[in-house]
Amino acid sequence: MFREFLRVKQESGPGRRRWFEDDGLELIVWYDAVGEINGFQICYVVEFDWARALTWRRGQGFVHDIVDEGDERPDKNLTPILIPDGQVPWERITAEIGRRGAILEPDLRSLILERLAAQT
Repeated sequence: MFREFLRVKQESGPGRRRWFEDDGLELIVWYDAVGEINGFQICYVVEFDWARALTWRRGQGFVHDIVDEGDERPDKNLTPILIPDGQVPWERITAEIGRRGAILEPDLRSLILERLAAQT
């Protein structure tokens, strides 16, 4: 089950974000100034591979990226960046959110599952 981080550093500007985590899966949700969800990001790891980020933004749809951690060298750590990636495991991600998302508010959980289901 997801656990929510209660002290999340907020980005500048209107709106806020929430951050949830559960063994190898993270969910970040962005809200606009009036409290409407305007995006979410699901970060996951494929076995023994690089992390991936599946991001949905209102009015834009989904983007799927690989997360380049920027720390392949022990003497130089860079800021992680997102690089476009290919195939999305839609069914696996939908199942994981359905299974782990029981603590999410029903409206939030439904919105995420509906957006994911529309892609399968």
